[in-house]
Amino acid sequence: MNFYITTPIYYINGEPHIGHAYASTAADVIARFKRLDGFNVLFTTGTDEHGIKVARSAEKAGMPVQQFSDMVSQKFRDMTKLMNISNDDFIRTTEERHIKSAQKFWQMLEKDIYKDKYVGWYDPRDETFVTESEIVDGKAPSGGTVEWMEEESYFFRLSAYQDKLLELYEKNPDFIAPASRRNEIISFVKSGLKDLSISRTKFDWGIPVPGDEKHVMYVWIDALANYVTLLGFPDKPIDDMMKECIHIVGKEILRFHAVYWPAFLMAAGLPLPKRIFAHGWWTSEGQKMSKSIGNVVSPSEMVEKYGLSQLRYFLFKEVRFGEDGDFSEAALQNRILYDLANDLGNLVQRVLAFIQKLNGHLTVDYNFDAEAKVLFEHSHELVKKLRPLIDKQDLHAALLTVWELISESNKFVNDMRPWKLAKSDTVKLNKVLTVLCEAIRAIGFGVAPFMPDTAEKIFAYINTAGNSFDEINVRFTDTDFVAPAPLFPREK
Repeated sequence: MNFYITTPIYYINGEPHIGHAYASTAADVIARFKRLDGFNVLFTTGTDEHGIKVARSAEKAGMPVQQFSDMVSQKFRDMTKLMNISNDDFIRTTEERHIKSAQKFWQMLEKDIYKDKYVGWYDPRDETFVTESEIVDGKAPSGGTVEWMEEESYFFRLSAYQDKLLELYEKNPDFIAPASRRNEIISFVKSGLKDLSISRTKFDWGIPVPGDEKHVMYVWIDALANYVTLLGFPDKPIDDMMKECIHIVGKEILRFHAVYWPAFLMAAGLPLPKRIFAHGWWTSEGQKMSKSIGNVVSPSEMVEKYGLSQLRYFLFKEVRFGEDGDFSEAALQNRILYDLANDLGNLVQRVLAFIQKLNGHLTVDYNFDAEAKVLFEHSHELVKKLRPLIDKQDLHAALLTVWELISESNKFVNDMRPWKLAKSDTVKLNKVLTVLCEAIRAIGFGVAPFMPDTAEKIFAYINTAGNSFDEINVRFTDTDFVAPAPLFPREK
């Protein structure tokens, strides 16, 4: 079973921020879940390094453009390490493998490419063309200042794919998610597609057009081709993986992925991905993030201040994935205190610390009574409940489902009162502790995609490898557990 998931490749005109960390962590959560579920996973990320804005940023920094690209790309690699992102590959569009791939991809589009002259407005911030109707006070929808552009250009016959795209969306209603984004794209395509300028001549920081090196490829055709480069295109077959691909993107680049990219793939005769999922934007304390305001959320600062598992949890519990959200440190602190320390941390600590009072030894007994059977069954149903949620990229609902089991387990502890059973009924005590360890193991797997560091601690406490969901079906044996340290110390 193959599974391919991608983040956007991040444009290197600025520093990594919480939006980049958000997209990468979302893809990481899904990739980790699929690996635990036995899939052959390819998870990719990287940096988009060509285009006029990168060239200008390098000039402003007083650096050669390749040196500038190397420096900023490394910062995105550092971010993946900081957030414990488990990507299998990291692509840079300046790599030789990508240049070869992108040029071959261009050649496969040539039946739909012609040369003409582009005259119109251009937004360097998003490297995109804009119409008069989109411009407000000289600004593009991105907020960038538009520039008038007149130059010889190659064009892709995007207009020829309008009906094919609409047919794609109709036959595959889940191709674009969430549904609100799908409706936006359908409306855009129905309004009429114009042919797309796909080359530039006024700068040379880009991939040369095959057979006409006066032109460099439009940065978006270059960037989008990364998804096939990472599959070994053009030297390896890509169909099996590409058909199982989920692209995670920000809503601001959905049009490129949901309109241009499938049209390019159709023209090239290559398979389309399974889904494009567009996540929302984060504000900061109720305001749009801005360098000038000074409210841009730094992932490294949040990890240093609150912890990695804490930040990863907050990003997907606070807001439903796909919607906009507000990043508030007060909200983060509340999630840490109530959800993580009081709910999850307290459950693991109170059960495993109690076992330590029994010399750290668990005496198993699976001859459960009615109450324990219910918790046992719910623990073993957790992954089954999570699968459709992960497959819909509903990460918020997945966490809610895990927390339902945490709440049920905490209630079970309160109802069974193992501290009293230790004095009056050791047979029932063993059953209670056995099913609670079953629940904690299931919960460990439930949180593992979101908080792998925390899951590793849980698994270490209960002698579980944590490599596959299949381990949930292996019964505990009489065993000694190590003393647990608090998962979420109060001082963190």
